Amino acid sequence: MKKSEHMTLHQKADLAVLITLLGLVLMYLRDAYLAAAEVLNLILILPVTGLVLIMCLIEFINQLGNKDKEVPTMEPVSSVVPVISLFAIYVSTLPWLGFDVGTFLFVATFLWLHGEKRWPWVLGYSLVFTTLIALFFSAMLPYPMPMLLMATEY
Repeated sequence: MKKSEHMTLHQKADLAVLITLLGLVLMYLRDAYLAAAEVLNLILILPVTGLVLIMCLIEFINQLGNKDKEVPTMEPVSSVVPVISLFAIYVSTLPWLGFDVGTFLFVATFLWLHGEKRWPWVLGYSLVFTTLIALFFSAMLPYPMPMLLMATEY
């Protein structure tokens, strides 16, 4: 099904999400700048904001120039509910399960729910991802992350 004259409802929704994302990123940058216009405060925020703005601009041009785009098929809501539930459980258990163990269990369960049945791959990927993301956040955040096994002190 192709539409060539007018933007489809799906394309309008995509543009609305894009404009909302753009607005939220700019608001966050403004708030961060007003809170403390120092290099250390903006050292991560400014490059990420620039990257998001460039990606938004590219996608905006792509959306406007591609009026003959086919409407993608939508997944049923029943396929999304388990992932939303899993994420809610993940976030609610972080204070007592810890970021490291909680992230490992979340990633492993997510992979399994999406059809990955090779346990060495599920466990290996979850372990590597959890280790890297936990070390990254421990180094970047000015406050300690709640960890169960990977307690790091700087």
